[in-house]
This record gives sequence, structure tokens and C-alpha cells, in this order.
Amino acid sequence: MDLNNKTIIITGASSGIGAAAALLFARNGANLVLGARREAELSRITGQITQSNGRAVCLAGDVRDEDYAAALVQCAKDTFGGLHGAFNNAGTLGNMGPVPEMDEASWKDVLEVNLDSGFYAAKHQIPAMRDSGGGSIVFTSSFVGHTIGLPGMGAYAAAKAGLIGLTQVLAVEHGQSSIRVNALLPGGTMTPMAGDDAAFHEVVKGFHALKRMAEPSEIAEAAMFLLSDRASFVTGSAMVADGGNSVTKA
Repeated sequence: MDLNNKTIIITGASSGIGAAAALLFARNGANLVLGARREAELSRITGQITQSNGRAVCLAGDVRDEDYAAALVQCAKDTFGGLHGAFNNAGTLGNMGPVPEMDEASWKDVLEVNLDSGFYAAKHQIPAMRDSGGGSIVFTSSFVGHTIGLPGMGAYAAAKAGLIGLTQVLAVEHGQSSIRVNALLPGGTMTPMAGDDAAFHEVVKGFHALKRMAEPSEIAEAAMFLLSDRASFVTGSAMVADGGNSVTKA
């Protein structure tokens, strides 16, 4: 199995891409430490895994808190003896709107959840992976702010683009320690963040060459590739899994 006996942290694991990744990684042999703010939903996903003879524990908290990033790493060490990977997936769209009309609190909230959390995660995950002889970190970024700009998403685009820059520097800094760092850029995905407006979903489907949105499990598969040894020579990349969104202009 691709992740057999690798201990991996997943944030944003209570729903959407994070929950799909948790279930997929568990089926592929990983030991999981699951994080999210919603404790009830997080416990439900953890229970699904353990009831299927998978190995998972959970710890609820806020990725904007550096102490929480440290606690997830410590949980991995205490429960499974070390850390080999992390899918830093938690994120938020925040309050959308033109930048001149955006208040400072909204801007800061989006950057804290999407970008500052990546800094905190890497700060504590990298030393633990170094102690384990290496590892792989994947950040969930976005095509927004990388291949296209969308109106009203200035804060989101800035934060997600910032993750790509962070990815590149971390890959260079820690490659000699056998730590790979990559960003994953999903296209439109059928998650709670996408809402439940069917008409909106139809519009979004048209943005993609495949003329559909992704299922969370499809993005999870891409994340698993980056975390597995099958991607042993892949680092510093911004890997697009966007159904052709970034190349579709019509």
C-alpha cells in the first residue's frame, strides 16, 4: 500500500477533501492524526476509520494557533512514534468582495487560516520529519492567484499564492534532509465550501476542460501521490489537479 505505516497529519479533515483524504490514506495503510475545528464531525471520520480497522486519532483545534500545530505533531509522536507526512489542507474563502471594500479583519482572517497556518505547520512538522529520516509535506493551494484571478477573491488568491512561494523555499531548504514539499492546486471541487447552488455549480463546471467539478476523492488521490514514495523525485512543485480549468478560456 502506498502509505503503509507512514504517520501523516491531515488538517481540515472533518469534511470535503480532508475527510476524503483521511478515508483514502487509511485504506492505504497510513497512521493518521486528524485535525479540524469541528470536533463532532472530526470524531465521526475518525470512528469510521477505526471501525474499519484503520489507525487514526483526532485532535480538534484552530490552525490559526501555533500551539495547535505543535500539538498535532506531538500527538503523532506520542501515538505513532514519529511523523512522515502532512497534508496541510485546512482553508477558507472568507468574506469575498473587492479589495477597496474589504475590511482589515476579513483580510487577516483569510491569510491567517490559509497562509499563517502553513508557516506554523511547517515550523513544527519539519523537525519531526527530520527526526524520522525524511518526509513529505503537501499544502492545499489553488489555481486562483496562480493561473487566473477571480473577482472578489483578493485575500484568498494572495494567501494561496503565498503557499506556493513558501513551498518552493521549504523544498530548497530541506531537500538535503530528504523532506519533500509540494503544493496541490485543485480545481472546482464538490465540497461544502462550494455551497449547494446547482445553478452556480453548472457555471463552475463550464470553467473546466472536463466540464465537471472534481469529487473530493479525486483530489485526495493526487495528494496521496505527492505524499507517497511514488513521488520520490517531486519537490517544490505547484501540482495542478484542476480538470483543465487553467487552460480553458472559452
